[in-house]
Amino acid sequence: MSVLRLGIPKGSLQDATIELFRRSGWKIGVGERSYFPSIDDAGIRCLLVRAQEMARYVGNGTLDAGITGRDWVLEHGADVVVAQELVYSKTSLRPTRWVLVVGPDSTVTKPEDLRGKRIATELVAYTQRWFSERGIDVHIEFSWGATEAKVAEGLVDAIVEVTETGSTLRAHGLRIVCELFESVPQLIANRSAWGAPPKREKIEQIALLLAGALRAEAQVGLKMNVPADRLQQVIGLVPAITAPTVSPLHGTNWFAVESVIAEATVRELIPKLLRAGAVGIIEYPLNKICG
Repeated sequence: MSVLRLGIPKGSLQDATIELFRRSGWKIGVGERSYFPSIDDAGIRCLLVRAQEMARYVGNGTLDAGITGRDWVLEHGADVVVAQELVYSKTSLRPTRWVLVVGPDSTVTKPEDLRGKRIATELVAYTQRWFSERGIDVHIEFSWGATEAKVAEGLVDAIVEVTETGSTLRAHGLRIVCELFESVPQLIANRSAWGAPPKREKIEQIALLLAGALRAEAQVGLKMNVPADRLQQVIGLVPAITAPTVSPLHGTNWFAVESVIAEATVRELIPKLLRAGAVGIIEYPLNKICG
């Protein structure tokens, strides 16, 4: 049996990734001191790897697949297959932006103004390429942490830092000069594993079910009973992926109506459905929406 070596990101993405796998149908357990999480699938062997290093190990074949951000794939220049993008709005699996940032007293208004200056970042290789492609000669240094403080205190002239909204940067008096790129979490695969049918099938299974769980995150199921003379009015109010499911209730002149809708619309929709004649409305959570 071909076992897939799967990297689970250690650190900020870890809990969100394990929860996403749970909703997708896999239970992953992590011991306090173990780097080899358990998983209830004999076809998968999990390893905990920092997201910053994941693309390197997937790219060189140490791992068959793993989850990391697009930023770290770009940083390592890793030759990998992106099996699935994973944007999950309700957890830490969210899109992020890497931005060029200066201090509050800086006169820099565009990247060219930093020619000959010092820039600190954790994303050294990508930042160097970004400036080189624009013909801007700068000095890039690796930041071990507290990157925002370095530009705030004048230790460097600018930083390249990751942010979601920029609000934290602004709260510290820092100013965004420009955005370099947006990063999203990704399920990536080694090209050799992707070319091996058993492993590719397993990776595609994981990608399909993770995507289904993500798609279901902002959706809920809604079911209700409706009298025949109100059926068309209720159906006209109910959105659906294709069309609502309508089935007769045995021995009555009533119908059961069921649909999948955006969770954000429920609070406005339910009062309208009640006024239109629906009764017994039930809202329920979804784990996955596939296909």
